Amino acid sequence: MKIFRLQTIGSFDGLELRDEPVPQPRVGEVLVAIKATSLNFRDLTIVNGWSPFPLEAGRVQISDAAGVVEAVGPGVTRFAVGDRVACNFMPGWHAGFFREFGPQYGVQLDGWMADYRAVDQNELVSIPDSLSFEDAATLPCAAVTGWNAVAGIGPQHTVLTQGTGGVSLFALQFAKARGARVIATTSSNEKAERLGQLGADHVINYADTLDWGEKAKALTGGRGVDRVVEVGGSGTFAQSLKAVALSGQVSMVGVLSEGEMPGYLDMFLSFARFQTISTGNREDLEDVVAAVAQNRIRPLIDSRFALADGKAAFEHFGKRNVFGKVVIIGDS
Repeated sequence: MKIFRLQTIGSFDGLELRDEPVPQPRVGEVLVAIKATSLNFRDLTIVNGWSPFPLEAGRVQISDAAGVVEAVGPGVTRFAVGDRVACNFMPGWHAGFFREFGPQYGVQLDGWMADYRAVDQNELVSIPDSLSFEDAATLPCAAVTGWNAVAGIGPQHTVLTQGTGGVSLFALQFAKARGARVIATTSSNEKAERLGQLGADHVINYADTLDWGEKAKALTGGRGVDRVVEVGGSGTFAQSLKAVALSGQVSMVGVLSEGEMPGYLDMFLSFARFQTISTGNREDLEDVVAAVAQNRIRPLIDSRFALADGKAAFEHFGKRNVFGKVVIIGDS
């Protein structure tokens, strides 16, 4: 089978396409013929050596995948040959609160950038026939994160999303499915139009409106937004504080820029809740799969690459000028 391994950490050139034997499922494992994978920002942090976790050269990359069960090992009860499946983003986290960092795909465990992967049956969920493999492959990390970032949101709420990355777009789609009003930000007029088509009630061009937090607050009549899906870290956090309503929530998804954060007093005076979002567990993924299917939500896919062009997929995604997810189509 074809498989990519990160032989040298620090650049996309470290990704090497290799030929290796197809793995055989052991006790409790299934063999998945991988039909599609998708990239997340964490993949860039690993390949480029930015990850806060200790990295191991030689690991297979990518954490999100969908495919078909090709074979089952002894003792498998959850799946049968021919079942359509997607992988759980965080191995070992199946339910409940996040309690500890276990081995992760691409870091201490081989990921899914290959034709086949043998994996414990408990790290998979079923996907319906109505969901394509490409769409399903976008869900384990970004969609589950977006889902939890807007948890508890309803028709009486206003949500602020930032940019056009996978998490932000899923958060917009899930918030709209729950009846909420959505204010989105972008730096592109073209992307602003697409955000409007996706359901955003208002779009703020943050390149033209530097004080976009105040603008968002003004769009709510001065009350502020009930939920901010914060993906920019120090680069956007000050504006998020301006936008959030008293006793609202800032869902802190990730830190895409480094630097000094706003002071404690600003955070205290907002009376807001600051909730870090650690993706989600297997039960969350099952809920997301059901919500996407039942609400006929179409994940936004920016571009598609063949597995052989996996390095080019990373290079395209690394430019960070995308609208939605970058997907790699499997050869299996």
